[in-house]
Amino acid sequence: MNDNPRLLILGAHPDDAEFHAGGLAAIYRHLDRPVKLVSVTDGAAGHHERSPAELISLRRKEAAAAGAVIGATYETWDFPDGSLEPSLDVRHRIIREIREFQPDLVLTHRTCDYHPDHRSVGQCVQDASYMVTVPHVVPDVPALRKDPVVAYLPDLFTRPAPLRTDVIIDIAKQMRTIAKMLACHRSQVFEWLAYEADILQTIPDGEQEKLKWVQSWVGGYVRQRADRYRRELVARCGDVNGREIEFIEAFEISEYARQPDEASVRLLFPNAMNSNA
Repeated sequence: MNDNPRLLILGAHPDDAEFHAGGLAAIYRHLDRPVKLVSVTDGAAGHHERSPAELISLRRKEAAAAGAVIGATYETWDFPDGSLEPSLDVRHRIIREIREFQPDLVLTHRTCDYHPDHRSVGQCVQDASYMVTVPHVVPDVPALRKDPVVAYLPDLFTRPAPLRTDVIIDIAKQMRTIAKMLACHRSQVFEWLAYEADILQTIPDGEQEKLKWVQSWVGGYVRQRADRYRRELVARCGDVNGREIEFIEAFEISEYARQPDEASVRLLFPNAMNSNA
C-alpha cells in the first residue's frame, strides 16, 4: 500500500462528501495526502426555486469552492440528480475514475439509504470494486492490479442492518473546516436544505453569522453519530473519554473490495480509535 495514501470520495450529490467524511478528507489534506471529491450527479434537482439549468452551473462552482477550502479537487459529473440508476454507464464511469485516480481508499454510500441516488452510487461502487482489476472491462483504461479498500460513509439507518463501526475517528478538531466547506454550498445549506427543514427564517444575513449558523447546524447532525455509537466509543476509549466525545465519523469496511490488515487501517484512517476491521 502507498505510504502516502490517496483518498477518493464518491458521493451522489455536491456536499455529500464533506457532510459525511469532511473530517477525514481534512485530515488527509493536513497530512498532504491527495484527495478527490466527486459528485456523481449534477445536483440539478436540489432546490425549490432555482431552475435545474441554473443549479447545474451553480452547484459545480460551489463544489469547487468547497474542495478549495482544503486544497482538494472536487468534480461534479453529469448524471441526472434525482434520477440516478445503478446502470452500466455509471459503473463504467466509476471504474474509470478509480483506475485513473488510483486511490488507496474509496468512500461511498451504503446500499441501504433513504435517497435512491445514494443507493445507486453505493451499488455501482460495489459492482465496480472487483471489476477495476479486470482488463477486458472498460479496456480503454489500464486495469488495476489490486482494488482499493472501500468503506461506507457514516449513516444512522438501521434497516436492513445498521452501519458496522469498523473504524471511528474523532473529528472535533475538523468541525470548523467541515462547516467552511459546507458553507460554500450556499444554494443548498442556506436555501434548499433550510427550506426542507422549514428553518429559512433562522438564516442570518452576515457572512460570519452564516458560518456560525452552519457550525451549529452541522454540529447538531454530527453529534447524533456519537450518541448513536456511544456504546462503541465507551468500549474503545473507556467510560470517561468515551462519554465525552461529541463529533465522530464512523466507517464500515466493504467486504466486496480489498480487506485491510490492522496496519493498513491505521494508515488509511489516521487517528482512528481501536478498530474492529
